Amino acid sequence: MNVNERVRQLRRLMKEKNIDVYYVPNEDDHLSDEYTAPYFQCKSFLSGFTGDSGCVIVTKSFAGLWTDGRYFTQAEQELEGTCFTLMRLRQEGVPDPLDFLIQKTPKNGTLGFDGRVVSTNAAKKLAKGLEDKHVSFRMDVDLVSQVWGKDRPYMPSDRLFVLDGKYTGEDIPDRIARVRKAMKEKKADTLILTALEDPCWLLNLRGNDIPSTPVAYAFAMVTNTKVFYYVASEKITSEVKQVLSENRVSIRPYAMLAKDIEALRNRTIWADLNKLSAALYSRLDASNTVISEPSPILKFRAVKNDTEIRNTINAHIKDGVAMVKFLYWVKKAVSEEKLTEVSVQNYLYELRRQGEDYIEPSFPTICAYKENGAMMHYNATEENHAEIKDRSFLLVDSGGTYKDGTTDITRTIAMGKLSAEEKRMYTKVLKGHLALARARFLSGTAGNNLDILARTPMWSEYVDYQCGTGHGVGHVLSVHEGPHSISWGGRGSVPLEPGMIVTDEPGIYLPGKIGIRIENELLVVKAEKNFYGQWLQFQQLTYCPYEVDAIDWSLLDGQEISQLNEYHKMVYETVSPYLNAKEKAWLRTVTKAVRK
Repeated sequence: MNVNERVRQLRRLMKEKNIDVYYVPNEDDHLSDEYTAPYFQCKSFLSGFTGDSGCVIVTKSFAGLWTDGRYFTQAEQELEGTCFTLMRLRQEGVPDPLDFLIQKTPKNGTLGFDGRVVSTNAAKKLAKGLEDKHVSFRMDVDLVSQVWGKDRPYMPSDRLFVLDGKYTGEDIPDRIARVRKAMKEKKADTLILTALEDPCWLLNLRGNDIPSTPVAYAFAMVTNTKVFYYVASEKITSEVKQVLSENRVSIRPYAMLAKDIEALRNRTIWADLNKLSAALYSRLDASNTVISEPSPILKFRAVKNDTEIRNTINAHIKDGVAMVKFLYWVKKAVSEEKLTEVSVQNYLYELRRQGEDYIEPSFPTICAYKENGAMMHYNATEENHAEIKDRSFLLVDSGGTYKDGTTDITRTIAMGKLSAEEKRMYTKVLKGHLALARARFLSGTAGNNLDILARTPMWSEYVDYQCGTGHGVGHVLSVHEGPHSISWGGRGSVPLEPGMIVTDEPGIYLPGKIGIRIENELLVVKAEKNFYGQWLQFQQLTYCPYEVDAIDWSLLDGQEISQLNEYHKMVYETVSPYLNAKEKAWLRTVTKAVRK
């Protein structure tokens, strides 16, 4: 079936079940809001839009795909010729999808969705907003699965592995003790962990259930005396079983969490209702009290310990070596052989695989030439890719997951001659990137207080990028993690603390022309402490030169040039010992000090 046929089939099922409006989010049953296993990609199956964010709403006469500014250009292309209307999130005149559901579900009508992939808070908002309409809810219907049929992918069943304490810096009993201390402070006697990263962090386990994210589909429940781990039995190796047994963790079937929740009585339960599905919440007895706050592990994951920081730096050195080798090769190869976005990204994949303790890419590489770079989350495929020529820009956003850390880096590469406009735009992005990296700020400062530093050079051109400036990075977990970020508006409001890692990635995206992004990872560290309080600043974690061939030096001031020279000196000293003679000579050339 094509997209329009799938929607027609969905509407037939809606009519059979007397459902007026049907909602299909992007999430899985752990409410992951970005990367999910193929089994859960119902939104993409139904609409044909392959981006990692958004949702679908279908009524009797309307089909809409909501997504954010990172994906507008991609969505326009992928939805062309289908019955779907692109609904641009956070743009003027476009309602929030939940508000749209409240508006469009008719009085005395029925709203349907799979309650396993819709959060409790979302369901509560819908129930409150539709109360006066006397709407019926069907949370037990996975209609997309019925349309998908036998072709729907299976739930992943890859085996778990133990991440040794030499990488995490903390043993399982210590992590459980930290969690129980947090529970005691909240006066909670039961903690339900639903976010995929939380049980992995708690038990020093990793999996392979989601491409490019080393997590496993599993839940956990912690009480004052017990820890339960809910996971499919085929994922458990003898080593994992032994480790869990030694730490008195009880292994339970994945589906058993619902029944165990149902058995809870007169408990104070800590559960993040943004991460607990409506289906699981419906199992809770009314005698329980629920503390609806993010899991304490979210903060524990965000603030890295000394071992995690030391290992992360080591991972970035290996990653920097791969990136420098890649840059040397691609700039030389473009004039010697036929290059495509696919062949280039595959070359980079192979370079990273050579790094010690490498696991996998931390996300699918974005290798985008010229106008393809304007699509923030573009992915080249064998069927759809561009040939790379010796002119304009190649944007490469990539990263690796190693046993000692997670990396994320973007470089926009001059493949040959650039126009004055291309150089000006690149330099504007670089100015914003440098401004954020050199920031000094008082303890208590949040990411949304710093975001303007990166945007100012672009705003001076009346240009913006429709996404955040930076995101948190997990330790051998998801490359995109909170709770902190660098964003403007209501997002990015969590104060930055020493030990947090955040990206610095402003950009310019001109649809149909070019995309430019420069990204490094930054570690929050302590600076001076004085009368005004504790000052913080950033330490660079990424070791890779900027594109000196793309800089309009007349637009950089003395402070910026000194900052760039200092960074390039560090890159050369760190990476050059691992390069061959030709690569080292090239790196010496592109990192030599510049004087204005």
